[in-house]
Amino acid sequence: MQTDQQLEENAVVLQTLTTGAVSGLKNRLQRNYEQAYPGLGNVIRIVLDEEEERAWDLSSFPHLLLPDLVEAHIERLGLQPAHTRYNDLLAPGAFIEIESDPLSPAYVDS
Repeated sequence: MQTDQQLEENAVVLQTLTTGAVSGLKNRLQRNYEQAYPGLGNVIRIVLDEEEERAWDLSSFPHLLLPDLVEAHIERLGLQPAHTRYNDLLAPGAFIEIESDPLSPAYVDS
């Protein structure tokens, strides 16, 4: 059974890990958006700060919300979201095409 002190220590560790995750994510987002919009570094920094604060208000895991919040904010400014290395993760071209075997039970001839 955990004591109150152990629970508090766990909460501090979780907070520290989450803060580090948010910081690293903000740095990556800053780089991605500055590459897409080289002259807008200050605007991007403001957007990131505002959306980080909003993400913390919405969740104990703000790093899960931050990219979408920033993307929506950037779109409201009339800009396109920066392409990140994760955008194509589930793109159809990322999968190997597998030909169906006509004798396979899953084969459907249409």
